[in-house]
This record gives sequence, C-alpha cells and structure tokens, in this order.
Amino acid sequence: MTDDTPSKPPSVPIRGRGAASRPDGRFEQWQRAAFDDGWTAEEEAALPKTELIVDTAKSVIVEARSPDIPFELSINPYRGCEHGCSYCFARPTHSYLGYSAGLDFETKILWKPDAPEVLRRELARPRYQCRPIALGINTDAWQPIERKLGLTRRLLEVLCETRHPVSIVTKGALIERDADLLADMARDKLVHVMFSITTLDRELARVMEPRAATPARRLDAMRTLHEAGVPVGVLFAPLIPALNDHEMEAVLQASQAAGATNAGYVLLRLPHELKTLFPEWLQQHVPGRAEHVLSVLRQMHGGQIYDSRFGQRMKGSGVFAELYRKRFALAVERLGLNQTRDTLNCAGFRPPRTAGPQADLFD
Repeated sequence: MTDDTPSKPPSVPIRGRGAASRPDGRFEQWQRAAFDDGWTAEEEAALPKTELIVDTAKSVIVEARSPDIPFELSINPYRGCEHGCSYCFARPTHSYLGYSAGLDFETKILWKPDAPEVLRRELARPRYQCRPIALGINTDAWQPIERKLGLTRRLLEVLCETRHPVSIVTKGALIERDADLLADMARDKLVHVMFSITTLDRELARVMEPRAATPARRLDAMRTLHEAGVPVGVLFAPLIPALNDHEMEAVLQASQAAGATNAGYVLLRLPHELKTLFPEWLQQHVPGRAEHVLSVLRQMHGGQIYDSRFGQRMKGSGVFAELYRKRFALAVERLGLNQTRDTLNCAGFRPPRTAGPQADLFD
C-alpha cells in the first residue's frame, strides 16, 4: 500500500453480527483494499447468513502447551463461532483455514460430524492416559448452531459413558439442555462448568456479543446447573479497560448468588487481526471511549496494544493490572469464592467398549 492508496470507507455495523468487515487473512498472498467509489452494492447490504462446512480430522483431542491455561487436553466441536463476540481471541485462527477473522469467523462454521466416533476411537487406544479434557475452549461448544446439530451433546455422551472428566467454559444458555448428563457426571466429580459473563448490561452485551445468550439467561443457566448439583463458576472475561472493568464486582456478586463457587478473570487480548477488528468495533459502537480503552491496554502491555508472552498476555502488568488484581482478590474474599478447588476425578475412567460379539464375551 502506498500513501496515495484510497482510504478505506467506514464500515457499517451489521445487525446480529459482531464484525462489520471481512479483512483478508494474514496468510493470504494478496490483500484487498476497500475504498469509496460513490456506489453502494445491494448485495453488501444483505445480512450475511451462516454457512456450515464439514470439517474432517483424524483426531479431535488437541494437546495444549501453554503455562497460562489450566488444562492439557481440549476438544473443539466447531471452528468459528456464531456468537460473534467482537473481542474473541480465537478469531485469528480462521486465517489458518483461508478465511477472514472478521465476518467469516462468525458466518463460516466448520463442524466435525464424526467427532464422537473419532473421540471413541481415541479413548479406546491402549496407550491413552486419562486427563481432564476441556470441551469447547477455543470456540463455544454451545453456540446457536448446536441447537440444530447436537454435536456437543453427542461428544458429552461419550465422555459420560466412559466416565471421563471434562471442564467446560461457555456463554451459551443452551447448556441447560444437557443438565441430565452433567448432573450424572457431577456425582462422580467428573465435570466443572465455568460461565463467561462479560457484562450485566443487556445493551452492551447485544452489540458486543450479538448472538450469545443475554447475561440474565447465562445466570439462569448457571443457577439451573447449580441446582442440579453441577459445580459452576464464572469467568469475567474479557476484562476491557474503560468499558466493562467497572462491572467486575457486580458480575462476581450476581454469579455467586446464582451458585458460582469459583471465579477468574482474563484481560482483553488482541492478537493478530484483532488489533484492527476490535478498534474498528470500538469506533462503531463506543467512539467516545475508543482511545481511552486502547490507551490503558498499551499501558498494561509496555506500550503495545498486545503482549503475547506467557504470564503477561492474560493479566498484563503495571499500575492498572495491579489495581485489577487487588479488586478481584478483595471481591473474591468478600464473596467467599475460590475457597476450594475441586480436582476432577480420573480414577473412574473406563475405555469405550468395542462393538461386536467378542466384546460381550467377558462381560
């Protein structure tokens, strides 16, 4: 791009979507540059529809190698997420697939129809060693399309059958549907569910997380699982300076009232394409706060908008980071959260049965 390249026209918010543009992925050999030529294409004004794309894989269990996360294994039934959260740290992963981290991430959803069968084969391997699996960590396993496909439930059925421990993070109230399986697993200390609640402000949630359940519905789902005997907690994630940071204590208190016994928080992360996408969202929806948000982020990351180093990327450093740490610690102590941390039970794992008459011989 040269200095005389036409400037990009301002994008217009799209109803029901978090991103308003479809920037090219960072791995593409060329980049498109939009400019205002005085014409408005009718097809650009149409609301983009969700497209399902079949994704095949020899393995569904992914091994994580990060000291910042409390799990070693994970399963993601979907790639891309209809929730459309403007801040989602997983958006840049769509670039690996040749798609945009913007609108493509929330409209082109890849799913693995045979994932439960693949999982069954993996768990049956003689060398498999049982360790807790995080379900739906990169993208939400209970996103809207799950209501139609039921893929996550089928995976959960395999984990329940084999008494395999699982940890869950979701912002989908649809998880209430699976309370029967989760309650069964909870009796053997096989499951823990964390709800991601970013704000209690319905209007802010509507534009920031357009297709996720409302904050009130997430709290209702949390209460439902708690009453069913499922251990639940809350993640105030992401914490966005000058936008939702003032709600930390209120979110923790509302969650504690709904049954949460554990809590955590994560600072807003803007890797790769998000360094452009999220500021674009700020300018569209909260222009008066945009520069303030980005300024505080830079102060927490040594002058950069994001620092990807382990130990730094989740919480930041400096005066603001320390303030958030102290506020969180005081709120947790006042509410009696994080008093105990249950360990998921791996001792009861039983490999899936092999189909066929030979398997029944020794029953």
